[in-house]
Amino acid sequence: MNLDEENRVNNLRKILLGDSIRDTFPIFAKYGQKRLCFLDSAASTQKPKCVIDRLTDFYSNEYSNILRGAYELSANATIRYEEARSRISNFIGSKSSDSIVFTRGTTESINLVSYALEDYFNEGDVILLTIAEHHSNIVPWQFLAKRKNLKLVYAKINNNYNLDIEDFYNKVKEFKPRLIAATMCSNVLGSVFPVKDIISGAKSVNALVLLDGAQYVAHNKVNVNKLDVDFLCFSGHKMYGPTGIGVLYAKRELLEMMKPFQGGGEMISEVTLDDTTFADIPYKFEAGTPAIAEVIALGEAVNFINQVGIENIYEHEKSVFEYAISRLSSISYVDMYSSKSSNDSGSVISFNIDGVHPHDFASIADNFGVQIRSGFHCAMPLLNYLKVNATNRISLGMYSDKQDIDMLIDAILESRKIFKVN
Repeated sequence: MNLDEENRVNNLRKILLGDSIRDTFPIFAKYGQKRLCFLDSAASTQKPKCVIDRLTDFYSNEYSNILRGAYELSANATIRYEEARSRISNFIGSKSSDSIVFTRGTTESINLVSYALEDYFNEGDVILLTIAEHHSNIVPWQFLAKRKNLKLVYAKINNNYNLDIEDFYNKVKEFKPRLIAATMCSNVLGSVFPVKDIISGAKSVNALVLLDGAQYVAHNKVNVNKLDVDFLCFSGHKMYGPTGIGVLYAKRELLEMMKPFQGGGEMISEVTLDDTTFADIPYKFEAGTPAIAEVIALGEAVNFINQVGIENIYEHEKSVFEYAISRLSSISYVDMYSSKSSNDSGSVISFNIDGVHPHDFASIADNFGVQIRSGFHCAMPLLNYLKVNATNRISLGMYSDKQDIDMLIDAILESRKIFKVN
């Protein structure tokens, strides 16, 4: 890193720690004097200027299809594409970029594994999930269970809105699952699940482990090699990158063993009228023309996160999270469905307001310039378990600050007045 680059990185970190990282995200400037309070980063993060510029620049000045052309534009685009794969591989601590498969998002990554790993399962095998999973980590396994006549079992959560580790271990011991699929951080509860314990439990019965990292990788450091996890799935748009691009990490030996997810161009070695042989990994899972610009822009997003520093992002969001918990806890008519400890939680807080439906509050909050999510958050089984139909949810990004929380509190107080609730 040269001196100019080092100074730029240091300035980015100072900006973050000074609570003005918002200046690097064009959307916040668009609102001018009317402050945008965006508290829905768990759904999708805003994009920094460098990511937007990289996407635009590639389409404007560098665009070509990849892997197929012998000409300069194609060769250079291929280099940029594979550089992004390598950068993402390093970001999550993978030993090899061959273990990185590009998909459309976390959802497609999980679907890919559930399909491509189908021959690994035998009739009657058990897949262990948790009650806190996003639909994307339930529905694909339900499809597989129906195809192969498997059984799905769900571990519970405890009173602190985290994984009930005793129940989890009991179910591992009783059912001896072939695969365990679990979120690293709940998109409703904000709970950071005990991943090392989950992997340890899996190893005790020789089960494979798939982790849904969609709500984790933009907020906390991940090292798949140290974790010794089999699969990790995450999405670009939740980590300051573009939509339509996701990542599946898998151990090389598993990718070698798994069957292709889709058939088409680039995933082949040789095609005859009667049969097909497949390309080496990871390409045998990347049929057709990929999301080239989005992959390159995701590489830029990873570079941005690295420059700001994932540890700095974590500390900043922890400070805002603790402030939010403190302010929400001071209001007697707010019920929270999240751990109040920043050691157990990520950047998500779910809550309800007595006398005000979540959908109504979301509309009121929007009138205050506060943008949050309300509903069941693609986690119906979890909300049924909690015995609530919907919650309000706020979720933080690196651009969130304490002023956002103050605006949220003002909206909460006003909502009770509007509905004349004493």
